Amino acid sequence: MNVKPDFSQHSNQAATAPAFLSVWDLHAYYGESYIVQGVSFNVHEGEILALLGRNGAGKTSTLRAIARLGNPELRHGEVWLDHQPLHSMSSHQAAQAGLGLVPEDRRIIPGLSVEENLKLAQIAPPIGWSIDRVYELFPRLGERRTQEGVTLSGGEQQMLAIARALCRDIKVLLLDEPYEGLAPVIVDEIEKTLIKIKELGITTVIVEQNAVRALELSDRAVILDTGSVVFDGTAAEVLENASLRAEYLAI
Repeated sequence: MNVKPDFSQHSNQAATAPAFLSVWDLHAYYGESYIVQGVSFNVHEGEILALLGRNGAGKTSTLRAIARLGNPELRHGEVWLDHQPLHSMSSHQAAQAGLGLVPEDRRIIPGLSVEENLKLAQIAPPIGWSIDRVYELFPRLGERRTQEGVTLSGGEQQMLAIARALCRDIKVLLLDEPYEGLAPVIVDEIEKTLIKIKELGITTVIVEQNAVRALELSDRAVILDTGSVVFDGTAAEVLENASLRAEYLAI
């Protein structure tokens, strides 16, 4: 069994509890473009961490590197999830190890109904939530189970993308811009769902341009600037620090 090393000395802020997800010194490239430049942070089990920064700061690229998608190319660094070395795995293996990525474009499969999209996620083990349990959390999806997934509203598609991730046996949920294009009332619904997911013990990392909403939801925050970490601390610290928000988040 692989044993996760202690990367706390590399973290921008010393952890008070063992990290569940450890990201250490990631360096990733699109071709020769150096996008992720030595990013390190820890996420504790059951918490919500907001990964923030201006456009082009490297947030989505960092998520993709953690998920081992291959683009950007991870050329140096380590990612450990619950004692498992994700950095030595393919994206498929990382998903099997418990990493669930909900990308910005949601990747709803055309031609398949809501329920077929969910069942497709359960074709191979490890299988997570049952379809009935998903519908308990997302009753609106249950009402639309026979409707083609791509014809749902933007908010419903986001619910479907999160539900599809839960159909796998995930330990960490990575969310890329989950509020994009959604009305505030729909964002409220998504946030209530994420709180319920947290109460179930699932760890979440959220990348979001609506930084204030993400901070109000999160326990901790990491801020990136030009591919590097410039802040690692509590979400409350960011909300209370106007100069930090203005410099790195433009809010």
